[in-house]
Amino acid sequence: MATNDLNAVFHALRPRLQGIAYGMLGSVADAEDVVQDVWLRWHGAEQSLIENLEAWLVTATTRTAIDRLRALKARREYYVGMWLPEPLLTEGPDTPEQVQERSSEVSVALLLLLERLSPEARAAFLLREVFDVDYPQIARIIDKNEAGVRQIVHRAKAQLQDGRPRYTVSAEAHLRIVRRFAQAMANGEFKLLTALLADDAELVGDGGGRTTAFPRPMPGGRRIAQLLYAGKLRFKSDLRIDMATVNGKLAILRYIGGKLESVLAIEIDGERVTDVFVQRNPEKLAGLAAGLGVELLTPL
Repeated sequence: MATNDLNAVFHALRPRLQGIAYGMLGSVADAEDVVQDVWLRWHGAEQSLIENLEAWLVTATTRTAIDRLRALKARREYYVGMWLPEPLLTEGPDTPEQVQERSSEVSVALLLLLERLSPEARAAFLLREVFDVDYPQIARIIDKNEAGVRQIVHRAKAQLQDGRPRYTVSAEAHLRIVRRFAQAMANGEFKLLTALLADDAELVGDGGGRTTAFPRPMPGGRRIAQLLYAGKLRFKSDLRIDMATVNGKLAILRYIGGKLESVLAIEIDGERVTDVFVQRNPEKLAGLAAGLGVELLTPL
């Protein structure tokens, strides 16, 4: 195959490779570094020895991401406050059907749960459950036998089960509730905020030591409603609420003085909000702000 054709194949596969790396690392910048490393390794490889380019690239990306994740896990032990993944701006679906088509997007909630897994288990789970890679290929990627991979995926599912919702939420319900929640935030409707939040809802915030955030999860729907309502009272007309599709789901953007201050990823039980993940770390918001073409609010 000619070099131009090979380059075209690589660039066609790049979104899949980027998705695997991001799902492994929860960081857009680190995922981009991994794919760039794979690109350079591929150009240095003996092309005639590569029988299946896609399999080679997926294998190289996953193995490189596993090595990178080991290093990141060591650094995250010293992270200031709660850690949340970097939000990824995705194409905005307008209908529930379009949301469903983006099923390979990894939500903020799932990325946070995946932190519980070892790098190899995370790779096996993601490849099988999110990217639909078959067991024999996963076995070759992580250098295990097929039976071992099946067991790893089974154990990973069990390990994640306690933290995953036990209900199925339709795309329509998520869109409807997030839009109402955003409207309640924008209008300062405390009663509606409280009604939309489950009594045992939880808020997790990430400031990365750069800006104020809670050092541990905040439980209680009414407390969360009070916190969000206080923002409207404090900033008044300087507070603007918008929405965008982040990690494949509709999320809420909070602007103060026209500058992006935070991104709220929302999880629901079908009727009410159960989890609010607030990303305030400006380092993790920079890429999303650039993608939106907006200015980022940076701490003094």
